[in-house]
Amino acid sequence: MQKPLHLLNGSFLIKNSSIFKRTNHNVPSSNMKHDLSKPTYDVVIFGASGFTGKYVVREALKFLNSSPNRNNSPLKTLALAGRNHSKLSEALAWAAPSHTTTIPFLLADTNDPPSLRRMVSQAKLILNCAGPFRHHGGPVVDACVEAGCDYLDICGESEFMERMEALYHQLAVEKGSLVISACGIDSIPAELGFLFNLKQWVSPAVVSQVEAYISLESDVRVVANSATYESAVLGVAEADKLRELRRSRGKTARPLIVGPAPTKAAIIEHQKKIGVWAVKLPSVDTSIVRRTLATLAHNPTGLQGINETPPQLQNRLHFWSTIKPAHFGMKIASKNLSNIFGFITVGFFIGTLSKFSLGRWLLLKFPQVFSLGWFRKGGPTEEEIAASSFKMWFVGRGFSRRVDREDVKPDVEIITRLKGPEFGYVSTSIILIQCALIVLKRRKDLPKGGIYTPGIVFGPTDLQERLQENGISFETVSKSVVK
Repeated sequence: MQKPLHLLNGSFLIKNSSIFKRTNHNVPSSNMKHDLSKPTYDVVIFGASGFTGKYVVREALKFLNSSPNRNNSPLKTLALAGRNHSKLSEALAWAAPSHTTTIPFLLADTNDPPSLRRMVSQAKLILNCAGPFRHHGGPVVDACVEAGCDYLDICGESEFMERMEALYHQLAVEKGSLVISACGIDSIPAELGFLFNLKQWVSPAVVSQVEAYISLESDVRVVANSATYESAVLGVAEADKLRELRRSRGKTARPLIVGPAPTKAAIIEHQKKIGVWAVKLPSVDTSIVRRTLATLAHNPTGLQGINETPPQLQNRLHFWSTIKPAHFGMKIASKNLSNIFGFITVGFFIGTLSKFSLGRWLLLKFPQVFSLGWFRKGGPTEEEIAASSFKMWFVGRGFSRRVDREDVKPDVEIITRLKGPEFGYVSTSIILIQCALIVLKRRKDLPKGGIYTPGIVFGPTDLQERLQENGISFETVSKSVVK
């Protein structure tokens, strides 16, 4: 039987690549009562020793108040949390080989709810990097909501996110716990990129549909950690649970969109204007964007903050007044047609084999084989990550003026683009930390509590500007008349 884990009454001093253990009496012991009104740490990174977690730690340290030129950062105190003391130590040493600061460790395990309650009682904000979330995320959300602690994660699993919303939204509103999933590659680039494209449509022009094309690029080879692949396999295997959940919740609000729904396209598309081949991607991004639009249908001016300043109120009202809903779709793209056939092959393996237990075992046992080398245990090397980047195009189609007929074809096209460093770990870390800094700095401008998608919360904030300052760019590629 597993013994309960307790908070570690200690910390680590990182200096000149050495780690020195010392007593830190500011870290409460496991039997002390915690004052929830005065959390010890601004941020606790849970799952900090994981493959993505260590990149999040490295990014967070850039904005820790004790870092040079970061005196105005709202991140003044930080702790790392996970199951294993030694792995936390290794992750911190990797993330901060020359950093000088004291970073406490908290031991917590999703199989030990009391340890999670102790962890969240000491935090203003939990950053959860421990997946697969369908297996490990629920207890963390439960602990945060009960304690009124804010929560962000990097989840890309629709069933988990929608299940958490169904179970905890109302309680989170009452407790004042702001819970936002998908604050990484899933789904901030899709949400902010979509909103950025919509803002380019100036009246009387009106958008009808936006198709996103994601291209992962590398000077060597695009590789990802097998944990991401595992989440995809389990997501397909448990698709029936998501369908059942959605049926049980009934129909969601549908925003009013000008023009007809997009027609079914060919399996493989050649997008000549942006120079890529593409195939439909069954991505969580599509459902996240739809959930944001559904929330907006109920709240046309966005979500009211706890105690918004007049300038922020005006900014929110103006921002959402520029957003007109549109159909949204997602495709994975490549300049090379051979890669598209590779994507289709991997999709076939996952879609077919994940339906039965032996097939799932094979998929999870040999990720490198069934993903054609795109996923592997241990993840990419630092050199592979440094050589990688991403581009994400948004092709918006609409009308030069509002139309009332369904048979009218779009006559205007606006193409926008996001670009940034390696997608899965570097960009994810940048995005998550910038979201966290907004929550810390502008908490009164955000909703009191509840479970929301990132777009509806962060859309009217300065997240886009923050991402641009940290290496993720937004640009308008072209505006043209379509004949």
